[in-house]
Amino acid sequence: MVRIRLLRTGKRKQPSYRVVVADQRSPRDGRFVEILGNYNPLTNPSLIELDEERSLHWLALGAQPSASATALLKRTGIWQKHKQATASKRPAK
Repeated sequence: MVRIRLLRTGKRKQPSYRVVVADQRSPRDGRFVEILGNYNPLTNPSLIELDEERSLHWLALGAQPSASATALLKRTGIWQKHKQATASKRPAK
């Protein structure tokens, strides 16, 4: 299964993260398929840079975001766009 999750970068006590698409079985800082963006929690406000088009593409293909990745997607508004797109594709009952 493919997941959207965070990959830790940065020095000790100065974390920054990449938002990546990776196989669920690979380790946290291991191999990944594609980089979707960056997240820096130390800046005020937190810096979140995500490629919206590629994120929506991977979500449409069935990639499951982790809990922290879901929170970032919700803060940027990408999660809501994904939910609207999937709701409009469902057949009416």
